[in-house]
Amino acid sequence: MEALVSFIGVAIIIVLVFDYTNGFHDASNIIASVIASRAMTPVQAVLVVAIFEFLGPLLGGTAVANTVGTLLDLSSIPKADALLIVVSGLFAAVFWNLVTWWRGLPSSSSHALMGGLIGATLIGIGSKPIDWGFNALSEGRIHGFSKILLALLLSPVLGFLVGFIIQRLTMFLLRSASPSINRQLRNAQWLTAAALAFSHGANDAQKSMGVLTLILLLSGEIDSFKVPGWVMLFCASAMTAGVLTGGWRIVRTLGFAIYKIRPIHALNAQLSACLTIFGSSLLGAPVSTTHVVASAIMGIGASDRPRAVRWGKALEILRTWLITIPGAAMIACISFLIFDYFLK
Repeated sequence: MEALVSFIGVAIIIVLVFDYTNGFHDASNIIASVIASRAMTPVQAVLVVAIFEFLGPLLGGTAVANTVGTLLDLSSIPKADALLIVVSGLFAAVFWNLVTWWRGLPSSSSHALMGGLIGATLIGIGSKPIDWGFNALSEGRIHGFSKILLALLLSPVLGFLVGFIIQRLTMFLLRSASPSINRQLRNAQWLTAAALAFSHGANDAQKSMGVLTLILLLSGEIDSFKVPGWVMLFCASAMTAGVLTGGWRIVRTLGFAIYKIRPIHALNAQLSACLTIFGSSLLGAPVSTTHVVASAIMGIGASDRPRAVRWGKALEILRTWLITIPGAAMIACISFLIFDYFLK
């Protein structure tokens, strides 16, 4: 019993560590464009983003948490085995976040988490506990892994299209504006950056909230899947702490390596990403902020000057996206086997 309690404590800590790495990994997605366009200094950007990042999980509901937390049904196996699967998946996601951050690659924390959880489940007990949702999809209903996969795949496309359209619309409306309009565009980014930070917190922190609530349910600490208030507070705090640390390596990639961002591009990128992410949160669909922001920048660049977009860097990011789920799943499998060997 004492060993189980200790394991639960370790699992909770790893969830919060993942949430922290998610925060510093994804902070760059939000602050890159405002820094590149010189709308804010790095310190101003991080402080504004941190405040609204903290408010997002507390005020954004729990629809995404419910989607993520009900992906796995591990109630039929011993508590220790169930917790080992979740811990192995989380460890893989943390490891992937750290490696891609070190390499300066804007990979998806959401993909890493999903890949880690699925890989650990497959190696630990097989595919049966996973709510794939494919049968429901054929009947016109969307839930489980199919809902998560569709959200993760379609959100970058939507971010690209929204960015493309908003850029064209803005350029049409400002076609007669003088260069002095850049001052107003920079000031407006204080609002769009705050909105993007809020939407990110409302979506990404909920993934950790869902996993942490799943851990409490598997351990018997709660009777039904309902996110406790202290879980919201802890996850919001961990992600905000990560944001304050900042992912400066990835700022260079998103802010400068895809497209030369001017104030109008930065404003439109933030607005496009905010609309896409917040809309997904309302639907309970977990999306990748990294994917949405990067694709929005690409869409804006394609709308403005397609030849100026550094498509080579875009392909490098795309390759990282494609290998994240299988890569994290493989790490989770290895982690599970190592943990299982030493703990049994």
